Formats: sequence, C-alpha cells, structure tokens
Amino acid sequence: MKKFLILSMGVMMFACNSDDDVNRNNPYLIDPLVNMQLDLSLPQYNPLNFPGNSILLNSQGIKGIVVYNIDNSQYVALELSDPNHAPNVCSRMEIDGIEATCPCPNENNTYNIITGQHVSQPNLYPMQRYNALRNGSVITITN
Repeated sequence: MKKFLILSMGVMMFACNSDDDVNRNNPYLIDPLVNMQLDLSLPQYNPLNFPGNSILLNSQGIKGIVVYNIDNSQYVALELSDPNHAPNVCSRMEIDGIEATCPCPNENNTYNIITGQHVSQPNLYPMQRYNALRNGSVITITN
C-alpha cells in the first residue's frame, strides 16, 4: 500500500502542468517584478468596473500591461510585449476589443486577451500572464 501511495503521488506530480510553465520557458521575455493594486473607485480604473472593458498600464511590465474585466469576478492581466520575438521599438501590441496585435512589419501576431493565445497559430508562445485578483474594490496584480 505504501508503494502504491508513493507511486501515485509521483505520477500526480509529473502529470500536473501549470500554464505558467509556458511563460517561464519563453526565451524572448523576462519576468519583470509586478506588484500593484488598482482601486476601482478611482476614475482612471473606472472602466474595470464593467465586464468587457480593459485598461492599459503603460508603466508596468516590459512594454505595459492590459487588464481586462471578464465578468466582475474574473480579471486577466497580460504583458503587451509580443511574446514571439525579442522586445524592440515596435513590439508593443495594440489593443482592439479583445485582440492584441503586434504592429511590427511582416508580423501577423494577433492574440486573444481573454485567453492570451495566438488567434491563428496556437503553437506559438501565448501572451505573458500576470496574476489578477479582485478583493472588494481593489484588483491586485502580481507575478
């Protein structure tokens, strides 16, 4: 019985795979220190009180962070630097609705900001995700 328990625990440890593993293995992006709180009672964060809205935080992350309200209890915070090439002068993605697009010439990288996945090539690196947790009227974003 003891061997079975140890074997089961070993299998479970190797079977579990975190989505963050993909972000950690991305050779193009660093993992910048992000630790901030957004008070939704402040005017600059008011759009996040309504599902389907997003805001851009230009002074955070590598090239900025987009924060998106899914349903007032679930929020996503994603890096705006295109995850599929090294950061450069044109790699800051532009947001249009729920899509983030890299404006670099000869790039067709477009991502869904709810999932972070590339819209047409799922084998590419997804957008780098930060933790976003709402507690009362404050969203805490960390990594």
